[in-house]
Amino acid sequence: MRIALLEDEFEQAQNIQAILSDKGHECDSFATGQSFLSAVLHRSYDLIILDWQIPDMTGIDVLKNVRTHLDWVIPAIFLTQHDSESDIVCALDAGADDFLAKPARAAELIARLNALARRSSPESDKELLNFGPFEVNLNQRSIHLHGEPLTLTDKDFDLTLFLFQNQGRLLTRDVLLERVWGVARDINTRTVDTHVSRLRRRLGLNPENGFRIKTIYQRGYRLEAVQPTEANTPVSDQTPHA
Repeated sequence: MRIALLEDEFEQAQNIQAILSDKGHECDSFATGQSFLSAVLHRSYDLIILDWQIPDMTGIDVLKNVRTHLDWVIPAIFLTQHDSESDIVCALDAGADDFLAKPARAAELIARLNALARRSSPESDKELLNFGPFEVNLNQRSIHLHGEPLTLTDKDFDLTLFLFQNQGRLLTRDVLLERVWGVARDINTRTVDTHVSRLRRRLGLNPENGFRIKTIYQRGYRLEAVQPTEANTPVSDQTPHA
């Protein structure tokens, strides 16, 4: 997983990053709420870990901001010394999925993160997945639209499945390269753009079929569920982002 960590104590952050890295996860650490929010709201992360007390705001305020402005419900866990019953209730009410007291114990932290990842993908063990008129057969690696089979390459299937499973989430080109192609910037990002453009046509990703791929200027793509009445809404966000 790609994880964003909010932790202002350098040694604590290094320890948590080491634990996650040892299990194959990628972790970016941030010492302030503003830097954390800037990253989480403009990049692609699978999960966030939050401390409570940080220099510029509380972790609760950070989480509320994430829940308000992020386009999908990213799994969130608090890792903090605030461990009273009232603190736990406050964090859960603010939108946290789990709560863990410091200091972090490696095995428990990894187990909690894995549990959160499983809960966020409850259909991962099914053979057939349905997304509106699209039916995805994981065993046969096939996709049907309104009962008719679509002609797709293996990479088309992988990309389509990843988009559907992350519906509503901004997916940067780097994340798509890592998760679908299994590389990290080793191929030109135009490869992603070409495949996405082709999928729009091959899958009929348009309001009539309930979905569209929206291009987010200079950042990546987001698969959105739409209503037929939105047919004339532009599919590209051309507003520059810092």
